[in-house]
Amino acid sequence: MAACADTMLLAPIERPHYADVRREARSLYWRGWGLREICDELERLGLKCEETGKPIPYQTIASWKKREKWELAPPLRAAEESVLVRYQQLVAKEDKSGKDFKEIDLLGRQIERFERCRRYRDSGNEADLNPKVAKRNAKPKKAARANQITAEQAALLKEKFEEENFGFQDGWWKAAHHRTRFILKSRQIGATWYFAREALIDALETGRNQIFLSASRRQAEIFRSYIIEFVFKWTGVTLKGEHLLIDRGDDEEGQPLERPKLFFLGANFRTAQGEHGNFYYDECFWAQDFERIDEVASGMASQKRYRETYFSTPSTTSHGAYRKWSCEWWNEGKPKTDWTKIEAYNPEQLAEGVLCDDGIWRQRVTIEDAAAAGCDLFDVEELRQRKAPEVFANLYLCEFVDETDSAFPMGVLNPCRIDSFSKWRDYDPYSLRPYGEGEVAIGYDPQESSQGDDAALVVVALPKTVGGVFRVLETKRLRGDYETQAAEIFAAMDRYNVVDIGIDTTGAGSGVVQLVRKRFAGVRSIQYSAPLKTLMVLKAKNVMRNKRLQFDAGNKDISASFLSIRPELTAKGRQVTYVASRSGETGHADVAWAIMHVLFDEPLDGEAKKQSVVEFC
Repeated sequence: MAACADTMLLAPIERPHYADVRREARSLYWRGWGLREICDELERLGLKCEETGKPIPYQTIASWKKREKWELAPPLRAAEESVLVRYQQLVAKEDKSGKDFKEIDLLGRQIERFERCRRYRDSGNEADLNPKVAKRNAKPKKAARANQITAEQAALLKEKFEEENFGFQDGWWKAAHHRTRFILKSRQIGATWYFAREALIDALETGRNQIFLSASRRQAEIFRSYIIEFVFKWTGVTLKGEHLLIDRGDDEEGQPLERPKLFFLGANFRTAQGEHGNFYYDECFWAQDFERIDEVASGMASQKRYRETYFSTPSTTSHGAYRKWSCEWWNEGKPKTDWTKIEAYNPEQLAEGVLCDDGIWRQRVTIEDAAAAGCDLFDVEELRQRKAPEVFANLYLCEFVDETDSAFPMGVLNPCRIDSFSKWRDYDPYSLRPYGEGEVAIGYDPQESSQGDDAALVVVALPKTVGGVFRVLETKRLRGDYETQAAEIFAAMDRYNVVDIGIDTTGAGSGVVQLVRKRFAGVRSIQYSAPLKTLMVLKAKNVMRNKRLQFDAGNKDISASFLSIRPELTAKGRQVTYVASRSGETGHADVAWAIMHVLFDEPLDGEAKKQSVVEFC
């Protein structure tokens, strides 16, 4: 070790009397010197103990090493110490040579590197280690491309789309190449969910725009939410925008691919003009001004590369969409020899899907067809037991409503159906207080029995002026015992400023009203009778004819419920009453009766109720 020490002697630089002896010893140790050699080197350099004036003993150096844990120091610190000592020695030298200046410059740059390493060790930021990275990061950052879905992500989405379809939806996908499709469907079989994803896949593959038309803008937003959820679930990409502009990435030459746009429109012919692309008309049998909207919609898909898709649950044969479904529109102006009718195709053909003579591919999908094709979302027999035969046929078997005897035909209901998304600016259904402090009334038609129809709860915004408009803000169906039904009313009271509640107490409602009265003493008990039901219907028809009732056009429950109410003679044939089917069942009209509970609280002439004033002396 002595021989090694001779080759590692420090440069003979004169040291001031205040030289840091401990640092000198530590530096030698980190350069590989043993404690005995360090002791000898310090003595050779003339460094002595200040107290005794004698050479520094071995035990002192060993004590420094132990207390300061020299052997545990990280390599970077040891290197810094060595470089710093040498740097200080050269800087303190009075007569410097050219070689000294070069070494000082070299050591200074090395110290700078050590400092960057220390900052990087503390922050983990690569810019602290490499200045070029900091300069690169200082440049304006290129914004991430919004709504971008890569080719790999698009392939994954198509794979998941095909995996999740039921059998009858696979049939829709195979028929997607037809210029026009018209599908009559059962309730709740997932048509909106399917066509939202079909349109997205088509947009990603072809770059074609997609246009969604619905009875109301709020209903069109359902398409948008399905698409956003589907994309985020499988790719992690969050699509943004009122109308979704999709970035499909670049082609092989680095040029941007055609970017399709997905439009979500309420069925209003004034707002649906000007766009072009494939269009999907949701619940067209419940839309207002179908003929005018259809003219505009067909114009948006005029180019031969675009496709048209109509799908809906049935309403009435007097609706404008029925003429398109039944081929009547095609027959206009043609000789009878060229006519075609929907009756020309047997039920088996319509269930499978058939390309008709007018060029439209038509299909009818009942709940039974959906179940046979693998849709296991329903207990068909349980639904059949719960619903009146006519109601079940309309909702689930694609049978049209015969409104010949209806007390509320579509002609009366249509003026009440509006696009609440654009009309009601003071209502936010997603807020904790959807209508703020605005006054509302609750109408409630209770569940008659555990096997009977659902109970119906409606929240109606009351007119702000005499002769003003009633607005149906919310409808809800529910099942359960008295406590469960009352709890739903209490939940609505927590969200709205409720000033009136009307409950049918003819049957099972008597138990519900007793619970509600404990919290809302002013609840009205409504005892049904033939004369009272007649007055309620007359009041409702008066309100509708004066255009004083509004509800969202996408709420098919309200329209279907009013459509099902018909006049009928009582058992003795002496009076007229109103029922929901020819068989006397009241099912499915529950929403309509709940709304009439609210309307009937206003006097028949529409004037405000007189309030009496009691003076106390």
